Amino acid sequence: MARRPLEPRADRETFVVPLTVLPEHIDDNGHVNNVVYVGWLQDVGTAHWNARFDDATRARWSWVAVRHEIDYFRPLPPEAQGVLARTWVGDPQGPRFNRYVRIEDGEGRLCSQGLSEWVLVDAVTMRPHRIPATMLQVFQRT
Repeated sequence: MARRPLEPRADRETFVVPLTVLPEHIDDNGHVNNVVYVGWLQDVGTAHWNARFDDATRARWSWVAVRHEIDYFRPLPPEAQGVLARTWVGDPQGPRFNRYVRIEDGEGRLCSQGLSEWVLVDAVTMRPHRIPATMLQVFQRT
């Protein structure tokens, strides 16, 4: 049974990424395959990070996904247009935080939602590092 729909937090920036449904995304059941959704969760989180932080910061830090959870509400068909992903972050817990993603069709209807748990790591050593407060501020709504 699917969970309640996720709603963006009022205190967090909601970052929006357009998604394109490609022919290779469609499975034997005639809709976007679940593996594509996992890729979208990762791509949307990465796009948000890349859009908000400079090259030097991205060279120093990296993110490792340790968990993905997806709920499906309605299928995205092959001809889906205007698909959007909306993402925001939760509260940091040491080196970890949850990232939330809603995927909506061209009519704004919720098709799926996901939660990914990410760990901040030093890009050279790959060791986990506590998320700095200054980093979280970038994701807050102004």
